[in-house]
Amino acid sequence: MIVKAAGQGIAEAVRRTSGKGPPPVHLWNPPYCGEMDLRIARDGTWFHEGTPIGRAPLVRLFASILKLEEGKYFLVTPVEKLGIVVEDAPFIAVDFRVERPGPDQVVIFTTNVEDETAAGPDTPIRVERRGPEGEPAPYVMVRRGLEARIDRKSFYRLVEIGTTEGQDGAEWFGLRSGGTFFPVIPAAELPG
Repeated sequence: MIVKAAGQGIAEAVRRTSGKGPPPVHLWNPPYCGEMDLRIARDGTWFHEGTPIGRAPLVRLFASILKLEEGKYFLVTPVEKLGIVVEDAPFIAVDFRVERPGPDQVVIFTTNVEDETAAGPDTPIRVERRGPEGEPAPYVMVRRGLEARIDRKSFYRLVEIGTTEGQDGAEWFGLRSGGTFFPVIPAAELPG
């Protein structure tokens, strides 16, 4: 079932409940109201009824009420929950900066919806290997189970600050942030 005009109702409900900071969606458990014709494409574009949403503030508003439950994505308010489709990760990490370069460095990512997340034990970086060539697909946790896929240009920049460390009896090339080492690829697989 497609719920028409749900976007307007959701936006209004969030405006009424929003204070400073993101809404406490992890505390909301409203009844399921059906599916909304909203899709987040692999490239991070948000579509409603097949049309890209061109208003960045509306996308940021929807992103602030996104919730992941048992592998499914929902937009939630205190009074309703609507299912949506997410093709890969709901966000894209489009840039990063490094604070305190060196062994105590912190890598802080910025997403396409202007969220920031500092990689660390509670917001890890993970890398999947895809396709016959084992191409890396890197992700970073943003909040409450919601990840951002790290875009290609940022990933290439991350590789430049990577390091090789031993972990679980093997040498790994990876990244260090927030006192944690995140393995990316076995050091034996690094090119020449």
